[in-house]
Amino acid sequence: MLTPFKNHLSKHFAFLEGKKILLAISGGLDSMVMLHLFQQLPYAITIAHCNFQLRGIESDGDEEFIREYAQKHTIPIAVSRFDTEAFATDSKQSIQLAARELRYTWFQELLREKQLDYCATAHHLDDNLETFLINLTRGTGLEGLTGIPKHNGAIIRPLLPFSRDAILTYATKHGIEWREDSSNASDKYLRNKLRHDVIPTLKSLNPSFLDSFQDTLLHLQQSQSLADDALAIVGKEILQREGDQYKIDIVQLRRLPNYKAYLYQILKPFHFKAWNDICKLPESQSGKVIYAKEYQLLKDRDFLILSLRNNVNVGEEAAILEDDTICNIDNHKLQLMDSVAYTPVKQKEIFQADKEKLKFPLVVRTWNEGDYFCPAGMKGQKKKLSKFFKDEKFTMNEKQNQLLVCSGNEIVWVVGVRGDHRFEATADTPKIYQIQLL
Repeated sequence: MLTPFKNHLSKHFAFLEGKKILLAISGGLDSMVMLHLFQQLPYAITIAHCNFQLRGIESDGDEEFIREYAQKHTIPIAVSRFDTEAFATDSKQSIQLAARELRYTWFQELLREKQLDYCATAHHLDDNLETFLINLTRGTGLEGLTGIPKHNGAIIRPLLPFSRDAILTYATKHGIEWREDSSNASDKYLRNKLRHDVIPTLKSLNPSFLDSFQDTLLHLQQSQSLADDALAIVGKEILQREGDQYKIDIVQLRRLPNYKAYLYQILKPFHFKAWNDICKLPESQSGKVIYAKEYQLLKDRDFLILSLRNNVNVGEEAAILEDDTICNIDNHKLQLMDSVAYTPVKQKEIFQADKEKLKFPLVVRTWNEGDYFCPAGMKGQKKKLSKFFKDEKFTMNEKQNQLLVCSGNEIVWVVGVRGDHRFEATADTPKIYQIQLL
């Protein structure tokens, strides 16, 4: 196995030459074989061991086993003990997801602290098959069937082409010791049920099943690459970026054959779940919004607008006292300056008001139906804010996020857009109060 392993590194991981590698070692068969293989090669290695404290004395025994191995072979080692159950409870995750988050977060911290280049985990071919089947049973797109990536940022998985049987044969031949994880024998978890019941049946039906699986993975990965290439070409035609949001041209989108597939590919990185609703969105009325955890997708006339979820909560307010210098509302910040010199302001982010016409505390809020103001430059004419938004071609998302500075019930400034003629300072204004959006 050593020679195929060396060849695999030369072909797919040539960038590791001269790099410092962190090896994630649990003490189990797979990771101990990976450690042994790297010891035979000219790499600077450091061991990282996670004690998740989930199996009591057994977890502590794993830690002691790794510490003794590192000391015997003079390999630098880092160990972290996690209160995994408490973290899972606090973060409302399963134990498995909590352990994964703790593990990979710590690995990234170690890479920075110890100035290491890559972290290697011992995922192998059987792990890849189990992950494929898990995704298949839960329902997934093409990307969920392309397997565990061999290289993802600073995380590398050099054992992916090798089966569990090959790893066991190598360990037996070289007298490698390892620790058995008792939880692997339990069928409590889906992965173990697949490992113990489903996969042995598949292998019995086809002795070359793992080889066939590898060929299938390669075909699926190539198909994913074709899909990515097609999306890159189509994206230039239907996607527009405006500031911190993306606009999808519905007319151009619907000209595509099977446009729903393209829509899925565009939106999948943003963790939307309501795919049936998203597929209907191009034909929905303007104003309909679909939410993911951090993002929203809005139908606005001829566009689908992808953005972060509304930055300002509807109904949220903040008060500005007369001696305030800063006002924060959600992630917006206003800088307040009293008694400034009059300047013909051209930046929309600044508004200079006649202080004597203001009633403190001022209020910063989002808009309400029925709001109106007298836009500067319109000779004092009143205009409903809804009509102003329409004339300025505001999207629904922009309307929802738009802040207003108000004096009593009257709008002083549509923040970053237009001031109210009644409150606007002039060269003759004795006391000028400046508000600036930072």
